[in-house]
Amino acid sequence: MELQRTGISLIYRLELTNQGTTFAKVASLVGDAGGDIAAVDVIRVTPDMVVRDITINVSSREHGRQIADILDREPGIHVVAVSDRTFLVHLGGKLEVAPKLQVKNREDLSRVYTPHVARVCEAIHEDPSKAFQLTIKRNTVAVVSDGTAVLGLGDIGPYAAMPVMEGKAMLFKQFAGVDAFPICLDTKDPDQIVETVKQIAPAFGGINLEDISSPRCFYIEERLREELDIPVFHDDQHGTAVVMLAGLLNAAKLVGKPLPSLKVVVVGIGAAGVACTKMLLKAGVTNILGVTLEGIIHRGATYENEMWNWYKEHTNPDNVTGTLDDAIVGADVFIGVSGPGVLTVDHIRKMAPDPIVFAMANPNPEIEPELAAPHVRVLATGRSDYPNQINNVLCFPGIFKGALAARAYTINEDMKLAAAEAIASSIRDHELREDYIIPSVFNQSVVQRVADAVAEAARKSGVARREVPPTNNF
Repeated sequence: MELQRTGISLIYRLELTNQGTTFAKVASLVGDAGGDIAAVDVIRVTPDMVVRDITINVSSREHGRQIADILDREPGIHVVAVSDRTFLVHLGGKLEVAPKLQVKNREDLSRVYTPHVARVCEAIHEDPSKAFQLTIKRNTVAVVSDGTAVLGLGDIGPYAAMPVMEGKAMLFKQFAGVDAFPICLDTKDPDQIVETVKQIAPAFGGINLEDISSPRCFYIEERLREELDIPVFHDDQHGTAVVMLAGLLNAAKLVGKPLPSLKVVVVGIGAAGVACTKMLLKAGVTNILGVTLEGIIHRGATYENEMWNWYKEHTNPDNVTGTLDDAIVGADVFIGVSGPGVLTVDHIRKMAPDPIVFAMANPNPEIEPELAAPHVRVLATGRSDYPNQINNVLCFPGIFKGALAARAYTINEDMKLAAAEAIASSIRDHELREDYIIPSVFNQSVVQRVADAVAEAARKSGVARREVPPTNNF
């Protein structure tokens, strides 16, 4: 299995003495320092000087600073500025509001605004369900966060969370054609979050909760699901679980083990770990052991975390106690949603033949993939620079597209299971390989497969308010 890492791409604006050998010196210095020149652009030329933008791939920001210092010390080379290409794409934010039609004259103005808009308002007042037909509610999702559990950064607050929520909104639009808007709330109070989301809900057809810390996220989602009549989906929980199950369906098929026969160890029983476990149970897996820093969750203990008390009643059928060392013996599957350094090669050697390891902590997985690869049959991570990325982008655009199309009032377990099966089915049996159990996020058929499956599951489970014919366009 080929494993590669990606670095950071920086743009160096350099003023170079206009001599034939100066750029060659730049290339030599960058290469000697371990950088990789990816692009060169000439910005300005004078008789004495050439200004160039040079894009250099570096391993880290510190590595980038070292290269800048090396170049700036060289006679004839001056570093004017260093720009991170990732920061450049965030300047001014990544979203804008664009009208669907242009107001070109008074008649247009009177139809989109006063006076004729009043007729539309009256129609919705008489029948509130018409908001799904006559407003953006039909195809718009709120991406809501309090910034308490952002990526691997932790509690960084609502302002710092905005770039992630903007990115999420972009993906909704690009992959599924669903309009989404980032809403970052300046409160950590679960009840305030619930009430705020309820107050803004009339404008939206669905609520995507994002990066809210555990266990608060369980309470917030549960209350919103009970009190709103539109889909509420905490992607960190359920998106991870859906894509994990999709990968496991294909991995189990590849190694020839039916899901009900699997022994699965889940490490990290927070929001994602609980959701993954519920998905596994829904799919027919019965022998699941949850492991925390305190050890294996078992029925002989009472836990302060109420979700762990639920967990002990629904998992660990043999009531095994101990630590990961005990849980991993004979396990077919390891699911990691915890942190780096949890899993070792010695652990993997204790697993059943053809072990399946999903080390999904991001950005640093539970075991370095280079260490695990020689000892496992199938390896998946949460990173884009390794094969088999467990990426929520495969899930949430299609789930919401299907739920909105069906005008579902919730997203239930049947819809999530249907989404997982649809993602897995995007790879045909003859295409399955150890490094290809999950389709690419750029596979254009995935979103529509998921949307169709979710809409049909909503209809069958009785939560759809509108029947949607499948596209069958694959």
